[in-house]
Amino acid sequence: MYTHAFQGPGGWYIENSLTTNGQKDPVSDYNRELWNSGNESDKDVVRKQKRKLSYYSNIYVVKDPTNPSNEGKVFLFKYGKKIFDKIMEAMQPEFEDESPINPFDFWQGANFKLKIVKKDGFWNYDKSEFDSVAPLLDDDDALEAIWKKEYSLAAVTAADQFKSYEDLERRLKYVLGKKPAQQRYIPDEELEDESEGLNSRSVAEETVTRAVSTPTPSTTVDKDEDDALSYFQKLAES
Repeated sequence: MYTHAFQGPGGWYIENSLTTNGQKDPVSDYNRELWNSGNESDKDVVRKQKRKLSYYSNIYVVKDPTNPSNEGKVFLFKYGKKIFDKIMEAMQPEFEDESPINPFDFWQGANFKLKIVKKDGFWNYDKSEFDSVAPLLDDDDALEAIWKKEYSLAAVTAADQFKSYEDLERRLKYVLGKKPAQQRYIPDEELEDESEGLNSRSVAEETVTRAVSTPTPSTTVDKDEDDALSYFQKLAES
């Protein structure tokens, strides 16, 4: 899921980006114009308005010392590139002496130890790691019950999760101070910081989870596009 979150003279713009599903988005169009101007000040604005990529997976909480009531439950978990990279490293290891792991397999997957510490004022996930390969549970009936509790990943990027281009454009103009507000705007979402979910965690906590479904796909996810500057540079050259 691609999102935009930035502040202008008219307030905050916090919206899902239509580029998630391969459609045109007013912020991307506006950023393209700014980037193509060649002015460094415009490029600075683009950097502040760049889109953010998030991933979603179903997870089963094995152990959560801070919130024991979460244990044994299935949640839809939102996370960023750091955790996604750890998943990909497990599935596609860099070295020949490392065996690939499918973390989403009920029988041959592995628990993920989510270790969160605060570093330089930001939540840091570098110490998070996968456990040894093992079945999630030894009871197939219990595994089936967990499977039936999974949330729909297709619903995350369904059409009803996005506003129309016209509505987003009106909101963008208002935030940029280009058009008077027609009505008071109340955002549907809270601003996410640069950490990767679980913002309320305290320092140095560990939660053990098992991912039970693969990340929701995005039709426009590209390795180069994850770097906003490369993304807009390609737009400028097109």
